[in-house]
Parts: sequence; structure tokens; C-alpha cells
Amino acid sequence: MQCPACRHENPAQAKFCLECGARLVMVCSNCGTELPLSAKFCLECGQRVTASGDAVVSQSAPPDAYMPKHLAERILREQGALEGERKQVTVLFADLKGSMELLADRDPEEARKILDPVLTHMMDAVHRYEGTVNQVMGDGIMALFGAPIAHEDHAVRACYAALRMQESVNRYAEKARRAHGVTVQIRVGLNSGEVVVRSIGNDLRMDYTAVGETTHLAARMEQAARPGTVLIAPATFDLVEGFIAVKPLGPVPVRGRRDPVEVYEVSGIGPALTRLQAAARRGLTRFVGRDAEIEVLRRSLERAGAGHGQVVAIVGEAGLGKSRLHWEFTRSHHADGWLVLRSRSASYARGTPYLHVFELLKAYLGMQERDDPRQVRERVADKLLTLDRTLEPLLTPLLALFDVPVQDAAWDALDTPQRRQRILEAVKRLLLRGSQVQPLLLVVADLHWIDSESQSLLDALIESLPTARVLLVVDYRPEYRHAWASKTYYTQLRVDPLPSESAEELLTALLGQDESLKPLKRVLIERTEGNPFFLEETVQTLVETGALIGDRGAYRMTEAPEA
Repeated sequence: MQCPACRHENPAQAKFCLECGARLVMVCSNCGTELPLSAKFCLECGQRVTASGDAVVSQSAPPDAYMPKHLAERILREQGALEGERKQVTVLFADLKGSMELLADRDPEEARKILDPVLTHMMDAVHRYEGTVNQVMGDGIMALFGAPIAHEDHAVRACYAALRMQESVNRYAEKARRAHGVTVQIRVGLNSGEVVVRSIGNDLRMDYTAVGETTHLAARMEQAARPGTVLIAPATFDLVEGFIAVKPLGPVPVRGRRDPVEVYEVSGIGPALTRLQAAARRGLTRFVGRDAEIEVLRRSLERAGAGHGQVVAIVGEAGLGKSRLHWEFTRSHHADGWLVLRSRSASYARGTPYLHVFELLKAYLGMQERDDPRQVRERVADKLLTLDRTLEPLLTPLLALFDVPVQDAAWDALDTPQRRQRILEAVKRLLLRGSQVQPLLLVVADLHWIDSESQSLLDALIESLPTARVLLVVDYRPEYRHAWASKTYYTQLRVDPLPSESAEELLTALLGQDESLKPLKRVLIERTEGNPFFLEETVQTLVETGALIGDRGAYRMTEAPEA
């Protein structure tokens, strides 16, 4: 009997998987009734189920039936390159706690009405962060982040998805309580590790082999979680520290493990939103090799401060230090007296309209995450009236941007494109008027993932820059395209890999000056081709694997560089 969660073969009499501990039962997908393993049809509703060798789930739809089209196309397009590879992944298990008791004695149709929305909320959260739902069980799912679509931040995405599904299921639970008189809660468990992708079918079913306890421990985290909570294993915690807020639960006994496991309960999104912010909390490495780029930014800032607005685009591949460059510049003495506003995007958020606009305005208005509509209205109104009373007509479109209800007959009469234009014009006017009071340094990162509404704002803002005290700094990867290159006030900064001298200076700051480290430095510079992020990550990996021992700036090698 094969466990659908981890694909381990179990003896026919097994009630729990020997590998991951998942309960091996047959569940009807139509009504949720638990069935004998030999059942071919449901004894409650007559639905046909799978053969007796397939435990846990009944005849369920293949992944291509519920996966968003853009994700399915991407997986099939890259299918050949993905198969046979080892992938670093985060495994997520989520289920409806006590589903058998919840659905017992209910009409099959009513049972499905309760259960289906829960599964939909789970899957929507996974797909929102570009994860893959690998198994849909009777009352839950198993999902992978990092395979078959690779993401360097797979653990962070998985935690964001877990939080999102808890939030959306909690909202649904209130409706279910009123409509059906039931209490709906889910539990989620995560762990990170390696898998090997064996094959991907045309229906997107994925055959993979877990390396070590990747899926086993994720399943255990789910089983240990209280309803309404998310638990993560140590391997996941190491990858999300700073990005995710957690509550340590201490060592917890786990079936199948000799020693207890340190377990963490996810409590929310952490203070770090970017890899750079997370690194800054631990302590950034020395900033090297970018003096010429800093000087270009300084001259642009000087011209913008004199009322000749400027755009500087920092362009480069991932890991070359685009974010670090404007991070250092905005925190230098050059930016003293300037109001710095930042926004960024992510690949999973490119479909979120006005994302960059939201980020910039929230920072400008001093909004907090928990502000209610009344507080949002007060902050927007105070800013407009403090700046200039002639800006008062902008109140309605700005409140509409933040989804605050407005009572304005003229606004209600506008169609969607007209409202969109009014919103973008209001944001532009607010920022430009604000720059007359204090010069603005706007940093808009990751334009290669920008949404169309935010792009429209940038285009409109750039057209109005020549007479504004605004320096707009953007960064993007080379594949991004725009129409600003012909502007006389536009400057492009190409960020290249560090030259050998700067890369060695960075490694000396990381590793130390011991003569025995010189061969290692040469190997690392050659392997990473001077990419600063790769240099830092490789050193961190060597430390974690014990190849380097000691403290930052004073490491010693435990084996030859070639090894």
C-alpha cells in the first residue's frame, strides 16, 4: 500500500505510514465518509473510489484540473530540465482537524459544501505563492514549494501561504458557523529539505523521492499542530528567520525520532521583507567595489535637490548587489534631509494591482498594518490638509485606493478606467506637492515584477520629474523593458560582478587573513564569478557544514579547498 503523502510502500495491514506517519485510510471525495481499504464504491453515497492499494484519497482530480494556467504552463515548459534534479524544497501539510467528526451524520451534499471551500482556500494560498499542490487528500493537501518550480525563498513562500490559508479559512469559518453550525479549523505543518524530481506527467502529477526526513517531519509537524496553528521544523526556521515571526515551543517528542525536535509556531510575518533586511539584522558584510556607482547616485541627488528631478536605474542579474547599493546610499550622509520612501515587489505578487503605489503611500502617510478604515481616512485627510488645502479633492480617489468606503456620487458615476486614472493622478500630485516641502528619494525595487497600475504611475511620475525635487531610484534585471531611456534626466547604472580585488576584499572580511585561506578564496572567486551574494552564501554553507570553524573574520579550514 503506497502512502500518497510520501509514496512509501507500506504493508497491507498498516494503518499509519511507516515513513511519514500519515494515517492510511480510504476517504470518499464526494461525502468524506471513511471507507474500508477494500472498498470500490462509497457505502454512503455510491461514489466510485480508487483501487484498494491507494490509501487516503479517493478518485481525485489531477493537478492540472486545479492548478492556475500560468503555473501549469511554466512547469510543462521546463519539464525536461526539472526531471532528475535534486531540489531544495519546503513541504507543507494542511488538513481540517476532526473532519470525520465534523462531517459525520451529515447529508453528503452538505458535507461537500462544508469541506470543498476549505480545500479551495488551502490550494488558493499555495498557488498564490507559486507552490505546487502535490496531493489532495480527503480533508487536506500536501504541497511543495521549490519544486518543480525552483525558488530561493521557498521556505518563506511556504510560511506566507500557511498564514494566508489560516486567515482565509478563519474568515470562511465564521460563515460556516452561521450556515451549518460547525467549527472549522485547520492545522498546518512545514519542513524543508531535499527531494529528487523523478518525473512530471502531462497532467502535472509529479513523482519524486524525498531525501532524508523531508516529508516525514513535515507530516509530523502537522499532526503536532493545534487547530488554527502553523508549526515549522528547525530546517525551515533556519531559512525564514527574520522574515517570519515565531514562538519557540522547545523540544517536542516526534514519533519515529530518537531525540525531541525543536519546534516553532508561526505567529505572523516578521520585520524583514527582503533578503537584505534579514541579512542586516544578522550583520551585513563589508560593502566593497561600488565607489563609482555611489558617486553617480550622489551627483544625481545633487541635481534633483536643485529642482531638476532625476531617474537612476540600477540594472543587473540576481545577487550582484542592486539592493545593497541603494541600501547603502540611502543610509549615507548624502541622503541627510531627504525623505526616503521605499517599495518593492515579488514574483508571486506581480498580479497585485497598485502594489508599489500602496508601499510608497503607506510609508508616506505613516500607515500601520492594523489601521482600520477610520484611521486610514484620518491619516489621508491630515496629510492632504497639512500639505495644501487645494489637495482636498484628492481625498476620494486616495481612500478608494485603500478600499475605504466613500460617499461621492460623482465618483460612483465614473467607470473603472476613469477611476484608475483619477487614483494615479492623485498619487502623483500628492508626491510632487510633498517634494516641495521636503525633497523625496523614492526607491522602487524589482521592476521586473511590477504590476501594470504601478507601472502607469511610474511612467506618469517620470514625465513630471524635470521640475521636481525628486530622485527616483529603481532597480531591475536586464529582461525588464521601459520607455525612459531617451529622457535627458535618466541614468542607467549597470552592476557587474565584483572584480577579483574587491571579491578578495569581501572574502577577507568574511573569512579572515590567515594564509591558509588563500587557496579557498581563489576557488570561491572562480566558482562564483565574483557574484557577492553567491560568495556570502557559499561561505555560510561551508560554515554550516563544518568545513569552516571559528567566527566571522577569523575562520579556519577543516579540509582542503578542493574537497
